[in-house]
Amino acid sequence: MIRPFFCFLAFFLCLFRFGESQTLNELPQDYFVTPLDLDLILSGTFGELRSNHFHSGLDIKTNQRTGAKVLATASGYVSRVKIERYGYGKALYITHPNGYTSVYAHLEKFSPRIEHYVKKKQYLNESYSIQLFPKDLELRVDQGELIAYSGNSGGSGGPHLHFEIRDAASRPINPMLMGIDIPDTKRPLVKEVKAYPLKETSTINGKHEAQLLRLIPLKGGKFKVAPFSAYGEIGIGVNTSDQQNGATNQNGTYHIVTHWNGTQNFEMTFDQYAFDESRYINQMIDYEHFKTTKSRIARLYIPEGSPLSLYQDHVNKGVLQLFDPGTTHAYRIAIEDYKKNAVEINMSIKNDSGPSALLSPTNGQLTYVNHNITYNEQKGPFSLTIPKGALYESVLLDISQNADTLKVHSDIVPLHRNMVINYDISPKENDNIKQYYIGRVTEWGAVYHVNTKRRGNTLSAATRTLGTYAISKDDVPPTITPVNFKHKQWITNNTTLTIKIDDAETGVDAYRATVNGKFILMEYDYKTGELTHDFEDGVVTDTENELKVILTDNVGNSTTFEATFYRKSKPTI
Repeated sequence: MIRPFFCFLAFFLCLFRFGESQTLNELPQDYFVTPLDLDLILSGTFGELRSNHFHSGLDIKTNQRTGAKVLATASGYVSRVKIERYGYGKALYITHPNGYTSVYAHLEKFSPRIEHYVKKKQYLNESYSIQLFPKDLELRVDQGELIAYSGNSGGSGGPHLHFEIRDAASRPINPMLMGIDIPDTKRPLVKEVKAYPLKETSTINGKHEAQLLRLIPLKGGKFKVAPFSAYGEIGIGVNTSDQQNGATNQNGTYHIVTHWNGTQNFEMTFDQYAFDESRYINQMIDYEHFKTTKSRIARLYIPEGSPLSLYQDHVNKGVLQLFDPGTTHAYRIAIEDYKKNAVEINMSIKNDSGPSALLSPTNGQLTYVNHNITYNEQKGPFSLTIPKGALYESVLLDISQNADTLKVHSDIVPLHRNMVINYDISPKENDNIKQYYIGRVTEWGAVYHVNTKRRGNTLSAATRTLGTYAISKDDVPPTITPVNFKHKQWITNNTTLTIKIDDAETGVDAYRATVNGKFILMEYDYKTGELTHDFEDGVVTDTENELKVILTDNVGNSTTFEATFYRKSKPTI
């Protein structure tokens, strides 16, 4: 009993000693080893620009297959297990004596010891989705020990391992800073450069509108931009990506620095950030350009109010000032990957004359919304609230209502916080109002369910996406179809029991499966729409078995499926 106590004490003394003391220049270089016994080829880099977030780790390819052995990158203990339908899917967190935590996500399954621990808890809670926080002595692991098998669970777009390292404050750190080596001899790519007028009197080539600039490739990883003129305060943005050895897919870059007339005026490095900063990516990129072209341009200046710690040294927040007509300035962008493969973009900017009048946009039928004040508006049966701070800047929005449809501009302006849409459904109270919901209408007319709550006769939905919303009704129950068995069939040789579930309109909310009245665990893969029970769980032991599955959609429509199957206690050979 003495030895475990001293191991426990030593572990937490290490946590105290190393947790917050190390800077990025002092990170351990030989503490962590590769989490896969494969060549490290990436499909995603740290800090890569993703929808609504920066990528928090490395996506490591697994040869387009699941089942690769995932190894503990350092000794420690499993401090968290999270299983969810979306997001990280099956994820494992290991806390290490030096204060860092490694994360392994989109897993297929855990190693036998950990799998047994997790399934026991899932059956105890009668839930597939679960979050566990084991204590130090429950699931200790050694460096290089098998902890899981790679998969494609959750929101993964294909088989791979998502791998992270987080510090004691749960901030993700670029694993390459910790000695995880990725071969890379390829230069970053440059696709677009854009100039932005930042004030009402600013112009680009005489116009008060952002403009893409003509890129001219040169030799040796250099580019130049066709000369242009500008006036006032302007900003520059770039669309860039990187490639590593062994793959052609395009990932994020590591370091961008700019110089204005020979003096550095902006720097951005993708080495560490906090999760609560991540959504500010929508302020950092040209959001409207992304939504209309699917191309992400990173602004090389700091937007007003941005807290991003990715920004480093800057002069005037990277904003360029051109007020002296006739003067010509030199601007240079240097882009590097982690292995210091680099490209350079040079441009010449001539000071233009200022405009003769303010170039404010015309109002028309648009509504001015101040981002520093909560906006409330009643539109027919709808009420709309855009809270203070939800918008990154004050804007003109197209807000209108027609019958059961509310238009709140379009998804070309980002929201940082939820706006709230309420709808008075009392005129429909003679109908089954439980089946009504608020849905987002796409450009092609489809309606997608938004999580909707009902308080009395008021429907309410919170969303961080501008667009058109309509009141819809879903009175069609979800469907359940057996996949690998039939009613009253012998399935002794089956290793699994699989059914397909679907709800065409509002989507699956909850399900519960029992055999002979006893809960059985069924794993849900939303990409295939399948629920799968593994007979190795040892719950199904009778010969004659009554399966019952209850499935509910997001407005409460329910379907019950029942079937009988037969199974011997041991598979026939």
